[in-house]
Amino acid sequence: MPRRHGSVCIDAKDKVTKVSNTETKGPAFEMKQVSKVFPGTIAVDNVDFDVYPGEVHALVGENGAGKSTLMKMMAGSFTDYTGEICINGRKADLHSPAVSKRNGIEMIYQELSLALPISIAENVLVGRLPKKRIFVDKEKLVTETKRCLGMVGLGHIDPMTPVEDISQHEAQLVEIAKALGNNPSILVMDEPTSALSSEEVGRLFEIIRNLKQHGLAIVYISHHLPEIFRIADRVTVLRDGKKIDTRKVQGVTREEVVQMMVGRSVTEFYKHEIHSKKHERLRVEGLTRHGFFHDVSFNAYEGEVVGICGLSGAGRSELARVIAGLDRKDKGSIFLDGREINLKNMAQALNCGIAYLTENRKTEGLALRLDVRENILAGLVPRHTKNGVYNGKKGIPVMEALIKELNIYPPDPDRTVGNLSGGNQQKVLLAKWMACEPRVMILDEPTRGVDIGAKMTIHHSIERLAAEGHTIILISSDLPELVALSNRVMIMRQGHVIREMLKAECTEESVLLAANGEGVN
Repeated sequence: MPRRHGSVCIDAKDKVTKVSNTETKGPAFEMKQVSKVFPGTIAVDNVDFDVYPGEVHALVGENGAGKSTLMKMMAGSFTDYTGEICINGRKADLHSPAVSKRNGIEMIYQELSLALPISIAENVLVGRLPKKRIFVDKEKLVTETKRCLGMVGLGHIDPMTPVEDISQHEAQLVEIAKALGNNPSILVMDEPTSALSSEEVGRLFEIIRNLKQHGLAIVYISHHLPEIFRIADRVTVLRDGKKIDTRKVQGVTREEVVQMMVGRSVTEFYKHEIHSKKHERLRVEGLTRHGFFHDVSFNAYEGEVVGICGLSGAGRSELARVIAGLDRKDKGSIFLDGREINLKNMAQALNCGIAYLTENRKTEGLALRLDVRENILAGLVPRHTKNGVYNGKKGIPVMEALIKELNIYPPDPDRTVGNLSGGNQQKVLLAKWMACEPRVMILDEPTRGVDIGAKMTIHHSIERLAAEGHTIILISSDLPELVALSNRVMIMRQGHVIREMLKAECTEESVLLAANGEGVN
């Protein structure tokens, strides 16, 4: 029998049942003046936040606002925060994930934590497998897993099925079942609907309402504003690490939430003026990759910056990867300077003049164990190789110029990239593709995780590339960046382009509302 106040369990009818008669009028979880500092950055700055039993408290803000850091503090991932955390009115020191779990806090991350090769049952009951002497009690394993799965509408699935054999949305629901199986009193959900269809979202919301009725305190993190207004009781807005306000959902409009998230005029920070030329450089017609994006058509001109905006799961990066030859297309055509191209890999794309800066610089973009020189010149190896012999000296002037332009620090070509700061690693990655002088440069979140100085430097380089006639496809969740740098913005939602906005009509508010499906013709 669970001992925590307000925790939940699963009965034989797969219903959520309150297991404590103890009631409290105070918050189940409370943060008082908490702060978290990283080198050179205040990620969370004196934030107050609380959530009550039987409440869904939404946490919203742009990327970098501090939501993830706040969540990781709740999860016990950071021990060097300042301020006070209280659970059911008592001060708690959440110095490890294990301590956080013992205090009744369960986290559901956007990135699934399931082990794909093993069964659903072993994932759901990991760390608490029922035993019969020294062996796993398979009968209890299956029974308990079915009860957990029943809470999320997956009671029909065989618990012994490997996770790799179920769909992405089913895996998302298994993740939720895994968390609920630990009988939490506080549940934190980070973008829980990112892999769910509208029907599955409705099912999840029914689960959340049931949990609310039985006293669970839920923190709900999402970029999808319509979801906030469907399921949340209160909403707290973070911006630049600070809490802007906490409001009752019934007493605030979506436009007011967006304004609190944005909080400033684009022109206060961005002064870029980019002028496109008339020559069509890239054209995409009916491009489709099943399950990711469908029937996408657009064109981009010489010297133009075309922004692509969309919420998580909209298909932005998947579209970019197909154009750059990393993933196959199922249908459609790609034209470069009027000639149709059929790319099978990234090498062919580079040879044609298309470069792709991935959003995952550490796993896909850079060779962290190699030095700055080797990373920047990697794309030039075929160009500077003759009769099987690579002449590395040919690229040195280009490398030196890019180190200077992008202010890569320290300006040492022999420095191992893995030892650079995140911002300087991102500059090296950009320099790698700038060195290739592509006709089309696809930039996927080019300033994610960099400080304001590095961001300004990268923006100036984007502006220069466009002014020289390069075509830029800019994928960014940074709305001020997207609006300021783009000549026009394509809005993607659930794998489709739902709207195109010209420079004159682009504001942070209008783009965010459009991405949420608001005001779309």
